[in-house]
Amino acid sequence: MKESEWIPYVLPWDDAPLDLSSIYEDEKPAGRHGFLTVKGDKLVFEDGVEAKFWGTCFNSAANFPPHDYSEKVARRLAKFGINMVRTHQLDAEWSTPNIFQFTKGKALDNTLSLDPRSLDRLDYLIYCLKKEGIYIYLDQLTYRKFKPGDDVDAVDELGDAAKPYTNFDPKLIELQKKFSYDLWTHINPYTGLAYKDDPAIALMEIANENDLLSQHVTLEPYRSRLEEQYREWAKEHGIQVGEEKIDFTKPTPPIIRFLHEVQRNFYEEMIKYLRSIGVKVPITGSNWSRSLALLSALNVTDYTDSHCYWGWGDRSSMVEKKNIFGTLSFNRLLTKPFFVSEWDEPWPNEWRAESPLMIAAVAAFQGWSGVTIHTYRYRHSGPVDYMGGVTMGGGIHRVLFDTFNDPAKFGLFYHAALLFRRGDVDVAKKTVGIRIPEEMIFDPSKPDIPALVVTPEKHKVGMVLPGQTPNVDISVPPTDTTISDQCADEVVSDTGQLYRSWKKKIGWIDTPRTKVAYGFLGEVGEISLNGLKLKVKTQFATIAISSLTNEPINESSNLLLTAVGRSSNTGTKLNEEPYERYPPGTYPIEIGHGPILIEPIEAMIELTTTQAKLKIWSVNPEGLYTGAIPTEYKEGKLIFEIGKRFPSMYYLMHRA
Repeated sequence: MKESEWIPYVLPWDDAPLDLSSIYEDEKPAGRHGFLTVKGDKLVFEDGVEAKFWGTCFNSAANFPPHDYSEKVARRLAKFGINMVRTHQLDAEWSTPNIFQFTKGKALDNTLSLDPRSLDRLDYLIYCLKKEGIYIYLDQLTYRKFKPGDDVDAVDELGDAAKPYTNFDPKLIELQKKFSYDLWTHINPYTGLAYKDDPAIALMEIANENDLLSQHVTLEPYRSRLEEQYREWAKEHGIQVGEEKIDFTKPTPPIIRFLHEVQRNFYEEMIKYLRSIGVKVPITGSNWSRSLALLSALNVTDYTDSHCYWGWGDRSSMVEKKNIFGTLSFNRLLTKPFFVSEWDEPWPNEWRAESPLMIAAVAAFQGWSGVTIHTYRYRHSGPVDYMGGVTMGGGIHRVLFDTFNDPAKFGLFYHAALLFRRGDVDVAKKTVGIRIPEEMIFDPSKPDIPALVVTPEKHKVGMVLPGQTPNVDISVPPTDTTISDQCADEVVSDTGQLYRSWKKKIGWIDTPRTKVAYGFLGEVGEISLNGLKLKVKTQFATIAISSLTNEPINESSNLLLTAVGRSSNTGTKLNEEPYERYPPGTYPIEIGHGPILIEPIEAMIELTTTQAKLKIWSVNPEGLYTGAIPTEYKEGKLIFEIGKRFPSMYYLMHRA
């Protein structure tokens, strides 16, 4: 279908087409189950309820909205099924507001105090989110730009967050402690609680994407100080070190062991301090998959976390790639909870509608504790009828990541929340443990883990460090490719509920209460799931159907059908030539304008159901019925066609 035949579909910024918050009504307010704790590889509330978080990140200024905006956006998130917001980039200098400065104009000499106006905005946002059953993942050090008044060395040469020097320099560590103290002991006047005493603030990280094992120490005087520490360490361990200057950019096994120890000690010091001031929630160190040495250092934290992006700067789809979840499983220790605090397949990748339900299903199958997309929004302004954010923070890439009004991603969050929070997808039957020998942890060649290629979609999988003894069904060394070699063209989960073929470029999710087909469905003919047949005419699509009751789909009298694929702004123009890091056709040289357009998905659907009198209504972005879809009920099957009469992306199915 030509783009000229696409239809407008603009999700309202302050509301939602459908309100599914009643499904999660028993979870309000956030914190009702007590503080979050760690029990084995699960995040569990004090009352014993296991936590499952489906969420989003609020970036920079989005964390400091006006009060009326906070009320509206909290209600909106709850309607979509979101129960976690990660407050990312609170400290970013390029943001207005940020935690240190509410408005620009006056030059800020230091970052030693929190702006009361910014805090008031953040306080009220947290209060509104809490009321709606939405928890907070509180970032600490992300983009803080240290100032001369902070009294740190080489301040003008330190980059954002002073990476990686904040992991070992005493002065920079003390400044991090002060920031944590000021934030966690601050009393929110709207909740009446200090942050440390509010169970709705559920998780925290010490530093975002920041470590000594993958980021080089070169800046003086920090490098020389670290060299002094290394020489003392080497002497204590009987390691001979020459007179030449230590080059930390070319690590040897002894240097990696040393950096690993420094990194681990930093995490232990910060956690001890945070506990001393009353912080109760689970804490992690940093959040990306970089090396086994970093993963080993994170073993002293309460849980691990990682980030992953697909289709960013290329035109390929996730569904056609064999290894798409390996970097996440790389940072998952089987003895600890695991969280994915950033994931995305950014606009303008035209296949991004494949990603939300795929990540939700795999997260549920793997038994991960939560996932948050990067990002909801960078701004706190109101109506916008086009996709794309603003270029800020020294990165043109930030224009790609706003998702709050993207039909192809945020539009699928209803089903994603049901898949993950409600537990529609079963956890894997078998667990594969990748046994890591100690010598590999300190290997400067940073070996790959080939056994992770396919197992995240076949079995539960994670890493096992020396001395750990988790319960596993299959234990393999990192060099064993036996399991992945069994999946030449496709993979089926050991539960039988998940399937993906990178050869056919399709996938499906088949559970009693949610069924999904995604990918290049129009190229494969008929797709048959249990009680559901699809004949899709449109080349690329995601089609999902979920029961909105406790009954399975074939018995439910209230169902949501979502069909969405390609989506874009009106008048978007992509780069025809390479542009900075972006190959042709991957960056919007002109964002375009509203309205946002979607390609109507055309498909014949045959649904097995005991509900003979189901009526199907097309739903517009305002939540209004725009027309009834003709149906035929024959031999226990409801037969109908979408995409021609009253085309939409949402269809509500009710008993007449």
